[in-house]
Amino acid sequence: MALTSYDQRREQLLHIAASVFAAKGYHCTTMRELARTTGMSLAGMYHYVAGKDELLYLIQQRSFSGVIAGAERAIASGTYPAERIERFIFHHVTFFARHMNEMKVLSHEAGSLSEERIEGINALKRRYVDMLVGLLRQLDPPIEDIDPRVAAYALFGMMNWIYTWYDPSGEVSPESLATQYTQLFLNGIKSQVPHGGL
Repeated sequence: MALTSYDQRREQLLHIAASVFAAKGYHCTTMRELARTTGMSLAGMYHYVAGKDELLYLIQQRSFSGVIAGAERAIASGTYPAERIERFIFHHVTFFARHMNEMKVLSHEAGSLSEERIEGINALKRRYVDMLVGLLRQLDPPIEDIDPRVAAYALFGMMNWIYTWYDPSGEVSPESLATQYTQLFLNGIKSQVPHGGL
């Protein structure tokens, strides 16, 4: 379904707000500053959102909903557990390589929302984590000596901090980065070196 002009304008506002929050931090950013950055009047901004808290909520809600929906589509076409995990990793890394500002906001401003809105975002987070944990539990042969939830959070730890160092326009493409992360997670470095090399 095509977005209406209202939806397009609000999406643009969310995109710009994410870049400002990522650069300055949520608490150091004012609605007046966002209005200047977007070229909108304050009154015009309030036509699209009720305030800064709603902006932050929508950035987080849209990001989590988008990555969840994409992951569900990606793993649906996998024929066996390891392939579904590969598709999950590939989608996550390439999605956030296109949304680096949103990734930083998700990481740094997780607790900045009002209490009533944090609960909804945390529910989306749990749904996404549980999706990966479920995939890891399907591996055959199963993971030995590692709790699937520990493995899931270790993988998210690898993937979610790329905004601190990764340049999507650099030598390593998002697709190559996703492939290398998949190799590291599923096979590890040790399998790539001669026995006893580590």
